Amino acid sequence: MNLNALNHEALRYGVAGAAGIALSLLTYSLASAPTRVASRLGMRGLKRRRAIENNPAWAQIEPLVRWVGVRVSGILSDDFRRSLDRQLGLAGDWLGLTPEEYVGLTIVSFLGGLLFGGVAGLITGIGGLMVAICGPLFASFPYLLISGEAQRRLKQVNRGLPFVVDLMALAMSAGLDFPGAIRQVVEKSSDSTDALVEEFTRILQELQLGRTRKQALTDFMNRVPTDQVTEFVNAVIQAEERGNPVADVLQIQAGIARMRRSVRAEELAAKAGVAMVGPLFLLFFCIMLLVVAPMILKLAAAE
Repeated sequence: MNLNALNHEALRYGVAGAAGIALSLLTYSLASAPTRVASRLGMRGLKRRRAIENNPAWAQIEPLVRWVGVRVSGILSDDFRRSLDRQLGLAGDWLGLTPEEYVGLTIVSFLGGLLFGGVAGLITGIGGLMVAICGPLFASFPYLLISGEAQRRLKQVNRGLPFVVDLMALAMSAGLDFPGAIRQVVEKSSDSTDALVEEFTRILQELQLGRTRKQALTDFMNRVPTDQVTEFVNAVIQAEERGNPVADVLQIQAGIARMRRSVRAEELAAKAGVAMVGPLFLLFFCIMLLVVAPMILKLAAAE
């Protein structure tokens, strides 16, 4: 029995030692990895500054996330970095993060989850289970937040595009050129943080920097890969290449977008009736239970 206890203790110390060595090697590899300097310019830098000014909690942990991001920058492959950059682009450069800082935020969240799980485990008495649950759960929060922000932006752009295209068509019919019509949309907007306004502001800035209209619109289509945006961009590019009036093309696109929005609303209204069947059935069951239950109780008491 004593021999078994000694073997068990030796196994525990061996596992703890191996975990410590693995953690030390990971720390050394992160500390000694070559780093890359992340750019703080452009729209991403603007988003970072706004996030730090408007979110005190993020302002407190941003230096730590940036430090961890620099440490892991040398071990990320180019393909993985492009994939992360794609996710951040779809989310509108959320918090102004770079791909390296995205990984850093995930690591910080994971460590925070381990700490929270350890504290909760000491309180509840199930430390190992709480740590095993909270660590991966907290590590998934950045991905969930970025994915949710990307979906919100895509929906916001799709909702606002028909109105914006219609406004651009009216502006160009009144004599403005394409950049002037975009500037009209940006200046008339009451919400500078709207996803579509941000995208059109970026297009206008790229045009002012000397990029062609096709390049700026193609980048817009890549950042917001929805069917409506793709049709809008392709229509404008084809009109420019063929020499057709862009104002007429925009008017057609605005009409198609309004029709598609009406069809979408009708589809959602038709689906709403089917979706209400379940809640109505539950409501009917509860009403019947309230009506029938007293009668059953009275009959049981009478017997």
